[in-house]
Amino acid sequence: MNLLKYIKGDKVIWTVVLLLSLLSVLVVYSSVVALAYRYKNGDTASYLIKHIFIVGSGIFLMYLIHKVKYSYFSRISQIAIFLAAPLLLYTLLKGVSAGEASRWLAIPGTSLTFQTSDFAKLALITYVARMLSIKQDVIKDFKQAFLPIIIPVAIICALILPANFSTAALLFLNCLVLMFVGRMNAKHLWLLIGSGLVFITLLLALIWNFPDVIPRGPTWKARLENFQNGDSESNFQAEQAKIAIATGGVMGKGPGNSIQRNFLPQASSDFIYAIVIEEWGLMTAVVIVFLYIVLLFRGIRIANKSEKAFGSILAVGLTFSLVFQAMINMAVAVNLFPVTGQPLPLVSMGGTSIWFTSIAIGIILSVSRESEAGGEGGSVAAA
Repeated sequence: MNLLKYIKGDKVIWTVVLLLSLLSVLVVYSSVVALAYRYKNGDTASYLIKHIFIVGSGIFLMYLIHKVKYSYFSRISQIAIFLAAPLLLYTLLKGVSAGEASRWLAIPGTSLTFQTSDFAKLALITYVARMLSIKQDVIKDFKQAFLPIIIPVAIICALILPANFSTAALLFLNCLVLMFVGRMNAKHLWLLIGSGLVFITLLLALIWNFPDVIPRGPTWKARLENFQNGDSESNFQAEQAKIAIATGGVMGKGPGNSIQRNFLPQASSDFIYAIVIEEWGLMTAVVIVFLYIVLLFRGIRIANKSEKAFGSILAVGLTFSLVFQAMINMAVAVNLFPVTGQPLPLVSMGGTSIWFTSIAIGIILSVSRESEAGGEGGSVAAA
């Protein structure tokens, strides 16, 4: 097959992406029935065509990105991190709102919305990887290494937090993993962990006692209470997801035969994993978990093979970001975690979120391609 000569990088990751993308098209087409009847007079084909376009263009974008030398993203991150903060701030003030959360900016001339936190995540992870790589000689120093890295992390996470607590928490955790991989001083990391725990404790106390002080406070409190109490009447989403999982069984009801898609809010995005189990069965659900674990191990393998610190840290950061998000989404679907609103990467219906996921995987593949070609020349600092 001559087409294979144009595809470089880790072939296993390419296979994982294609398998999850194919499953996405099939499951999204089935799960948008309720949306189609509510907004499109039952026209599910329009959702299917739009999703196929987004998935297809995402794969094409992944292909283009994987052809770019990954060291270029070190320079790009310097610009991106300075764009991310004002974009997030503008989104909080003027963004498109849903459920009391301003998370999106409308893209003029299209029906698509742009979730600025997706851009900020990618920018911050790449920037932190850059800083960790160029600070290796002074990585244990508080002023020269810790502060220049933690300040942008704190700013970006703080700007994401008011509208999307789960994304801010996951991004902070991801950066913490990156700093550990980057050999930052253990004392500084423990200080960061301790500060994070204190902040979370104070935030939870504030939400629990004075939820109206924060715009999203009542929603966060309700989700935590519903999860803690297992209240089926108020925890409608989780209850419908459990029904979908329980009725799907080991083999599932078959493609297109879901019943809970008609009742489950966000069936095509946040809770698509429950629909997968209902239609395709527990066996397919286990395969999906396996595919994400494969993605994790291949990302770590790419990091180990990379000769440059930036490539290694970048591959680890982006891989962990995608797999963390996937595991949280699946944990929410099976009611092991409170509702968070995190989509399932490469599977959930989405717009620009799929494109940013594709860019992230494209960068991982770029690191892999450079390692395979033995062409990791040039200094990271210069990049």
